[in-house]
Amino acid sequence: ARLWGAGFLSTRHQGVSLRSNGDPVLYLSNPQGISGKMRRRMLDELAQMNQSRYDEVGDPEIQSRIAQYEMAYRMQTSVPELTDISDESEKTLEMYGEEVKKPGTFAANCLLARRLAERGVRFTQVFIRQWDQHGNLKKGHTEKASEVDKPIAGLLHDLKARGLLEDTLVLWSGEFGRTPTVQGAGMDGRDHNPWGFTMWMAGGGSKGGAVYGETDDFSYNITRDPLHIRDFHATILHLLGYDHERFTVKYQGLDQRLTGVEQAKVIKELLA
Repeated sequence: ARLWGAGFLSTRHQGVSLRSNGDPVLYLSNPQGISGKMRRRMLDELAQMNQSRYDEVGDPEIQSRIAQYEMAYRMQTSVPELTDISDESEKTLEMYGEEVKKPGTFAANCLLARRLAERGVRFTQVFIRQWDQHGNLKKGHTEKASEVDKPIAGLLHDLKARGLLEDTLVLWSGEFGRTPTVQGAGMDGRDHNPWGFTMWMAGGGSKGGAVYGETDDFSYNITRDPLHIRDFHATILHLLGYDHERFTVKYQGLDQRLTGVEQAKVIKELLA
């Protein structure tokens, strides 16, 4: 759950996890005997009570709670249609691979990411585990690469074909890479390498076909154009239309920036 935390942002920005079994979102269905009309009336009356309490004490978390209830209702009325892929053509499904019809797979989640983008969802994270292979790397990475390769290509092609890639930024990354040498005698895995590794962007105003940064021949150390995470965040915010120096949120009496208090810069070489 920590992967979808809102940090110092208001809880109204908390991520919502889609599930592969049962309701796509927990408590999506109304209890037996509760109609959609009754649910809407309950939320309206609850919002009035919460608003009265906010007017009395001024706690901003009350406004967050009102917004969360409303978001939950919107999900109740929209998520079932979102996750029903029966309206997708076979041609589209083929682009994502054989597992696209199996809920919870990476292929199915990539298709849901495109459907979310179509419906105006502003941020989607498709998460895939089990890249941390300290042993048996060749087998493990071969399996993971085959699992993600076609769905990624399908997502990019699908977004571009629908005119969505122009204003959708796709970012592929982990938190570190793997060392270029084996991890210990007699082992065929790779240890963590935070000093030099690859990530890529597509669409959203990013520059295609460009490479920024370079490591030595052993992929240990950076030799040209180091990219700090602050600069990367500043660049992402720029592509999304935000000035990272002015984009702040009030938290514990301070104006917090997503790029921190140290100097960060937009990497222009990454812009189209």
